[in-house]
Amino acid sequence: MNARTASEPTTMKNRTTSERKSARELVVTRTINGPARIVFEAWTKPELFKQWWVPKSMGMSLRSCEMDVRVGGKYRLEFAHADSQSAFFGTYKEVTPHSRLVWTNEESDEGSVTTVTFAEKGGKTLLVMHELYPSKEALDAAGTGAADAMGETFEQLDELLVTLGASVGR
Repeated sequence: MNARTASEPTTMKNRTTSERKSARELVVTRTINGPARIVFEAWTKPELFKQWWVPKSMGMSLRSCEMDVRVGGKYRLEFAHADSQSAFFGTYKEVTPHSRLVWTNEESDEGSVTTVTFAEKGGKTLLVMHELYPSKEALDAAGTGAADAMGETFEQLDELLVTLGASVGR
């Protein structure tokens, strides 16, 4: 039997599911090992968001992360991969601390509206990320690559929450 001390952090592997709910909708769901307050902070504080958002296996970096998390506030994420750069930006439409974020993705006319909900139960958070695209073609063009990468991304979020463990419960 493995002995584990109380001070050693543990992460439980949670399953990330991705499902096309309709021709224009993609829903990604995962239980996150942490309270909604801390999970919400990881989504809304740039210094935390930068630590987990980009899957390490993709070889990309998040060069810049600007977030004005309030209704009408803007965000801008700038990525670098090899010799290329890209930016994603939009506007926050709804901000309900610890429970809901809604933003637009305005980098093209085919950008989605993303809604993320945070529902806490027993110290864990059920996170549901819903993306609504303007057309079936826009969702098809977006592909499943980003949704497929969310499993790794959310594992990185779980790892960050372990490192923030001292903050959990404050």
